Amino acid sequence: MKQVETVKQNSSLTIGGKVKDYMLLIKFSLSFMVVFSAVISYLLAPKVVTYDWGMIILLFIGGMLVTGSANAVNQIVERNTDALMKRTAKRPVASGRMSTTEGWTFAVVALVAGLFILGYFFNLLSAGVALVSWFIYAYMYTPLKKVSSVSVLVGAVPGGLPCLIGWAAGQDDLSAGGWVLFAIQFFWQFPHFWAIAWIAHKDYSNAGFKLMPSTDGPGKYSAIQSVIYSLILIPVGILPYLVGISGMVSCIIVGVANLFMIWQSVRLYREMETKAARRVMFSSYIYLPIVLLALLADKIH
Repeated sequence: MKQVETVKQNSSLTIGGKVKDYMLLIKFSLSFMVVFSAVISYLLAPKVVTYDWGMIILLFIGGMLVTGSANAVNQIVERNTDALMKRTAKRPVASGRMSTTEGWTFAVVALVAGLFILGYFFNLLSAGVALVSWFIYAYMYTPLKKVSSVSVLVGAVPGGLPCLIGWAAGQDDLSAGGWVLFAIQFFWQFPHFWAIAWIAHKDYSNAGFKLMPSTDGPGKYSAIQSVIYSLILIPVGILPYLVGISGMVSCIIVGVANLFMIWQSVRLYREMETKAARRVMFSSYIYLPIVLLALLADKIH
């Protein structure tokens, strides 16, 4: 009896460990944030007048599959460098707990399944944009990280495209509203990512990644870049109001959120400390859901 219970416990641990590995492989937290922006953008589309939870769940699943596939390819390609960095060494492929064959199998199956969901239940346009996003992330951004900091610019494109995917899924076109949402998420990524690169600069440098805007690494130039891109968010944040996505209330909320991001970036420039970079990073995590939910709330009312 005890042996049977022991076998069940070991089986549970194995299944639990495998689930945890797949959560790491798809970078669940990052993927969730990405798909969240796609779902909100879908709901913001003028043609979406009733909220069908079945369609929302399908969009979420399709988005998670495509995003998870891209993240899996990223980890397979970077398995050797991931193994050199403390923050990524425990990833399943880098640590050897998952074979590259298993990783590739998942990546292909997830990509095909995700594109099918988007193309069949929504439209081919959203599936096409998702495929473009997947390709840029997996095969342009990923290899460029060891070449030049221009990789951050390239990576910001698939980082912003989920908004366009969601908009296309709901609106059946790539009209101005979708591009405005794309622009917000595109420019938001620069202070967000450079704060992360600042905090993990030693780890990234040891692995050969060139992610900071200056070859000198964390410094005044990098900090001022965060300030500049945070400032760009001010006029970009007014665009949803100008194109009719939202009203004045959300415009004010977005403006306040933008001022908060600018303030945190200015503090980084003044203090030049990892602690200040961490504040920028956490502020950026808060910024995006506040902005997107404010836009959605304004539409609902």
